Amino acid sequence: MNAKAWLSAFRLRTLPLALASIGMGSFLAAARDAFNWSIFSFCALTTILLQILSNLANDYGDTVNGADSTERKGPARMVQSGQITLGSMKNALMLFVTLSLASGIYLLYLAFGFQLEAFLFFFVLGVLAIFAALAYTAGRKPYGYMGLGDLSVLIFFGLIGVMGSYYLYTQQMDVYLLLPALSCGLFSVAVLNVNNIRDIESDKKAGKYSIPVRIGRGKAIVYHWGLLILGVSAALVFTYLQYTSWTQLLFLITIPLFVINAKAVKNKIEPHALDPYLKQMALSTLLFVLLFGAGNLMS
Repeated sequence: MNAKAWLSAFRLRTLPLALASIGMGSFLAAARDAFNWSIFSFCALTTILLQILSNLANDYGDTVNGADSTERKGPARMVQSGQITLGSMKNALMLFVTLSLASGIYLLYLAFGFQLEAFLFFFVLGVLAIFAALAYTAGRKPYGYMGLGDLSVLIFFGLIGVMGSYYLYTQQMDVYLLLPALSCGLFSVAVLNVNNIRDIESDKKAGKYSIPVRIGRGKAIVYHWGLLILGVSAALVFTYLQYTSWTQLLFLITIPLFVINAKAVKNKIEPHALDPYLKQMALSTLLFVLLFGAGNLMS
């Protein structure tokens, strides 16, 4: 077993972004005195397992469908490079599906006990999350190749991730939470957009019609600015509506980081030059969540 190859396939640098949405939901629950460490631990574990599953499925699917070829400029993929066989990757996918289900079911038991209606509702959401992770680039008609990846990220890394995790703690819903959920979702879409702008040429040749492939690099840059501006705006509107203390504005510290990212997307033409800004955008999103959450806790 090539441990280094598997760690590379796991794409550990994507995990901070995966934790951002459940972190936001957890902070918002804690601000209402509803935080629970057991729920948080298994929420984080389930999220990490789902993210790794998505990364492995992406490695597998893009190789099978041709997006990960020798012409691709990003980090090497393990199946395409031959360091992990297709058979081994299929086995890993089955393992992480099983682990995600097991962790998710125990999480729902911790949150709801034997409340069957809530348990089944969130179980269906979990199954949909697994399907979304697998079907993004794998299967006969991967939705990532049709340009629907952005919508999926907005839903699962934003709306479901934030509002779902909040409900696990509180078993209540608040319509205002749509705003911070949108912030997380939009920033997560921005991470995907950086990736898709970087891979625009290789994706075009492989028939992967991401948003940047469909609208072109110039409009994809405008789209990127729009994602960041709307993400910050949603947080500002939430803060205005729920304002009690200046600490709720701490997240504004992250605005220069988003501006740096947007300028890099515009000015960095070579694909390899854009790669560091994937990590930078993911970490900026996590910092935004930490400051937004801490600010609301202190208010």
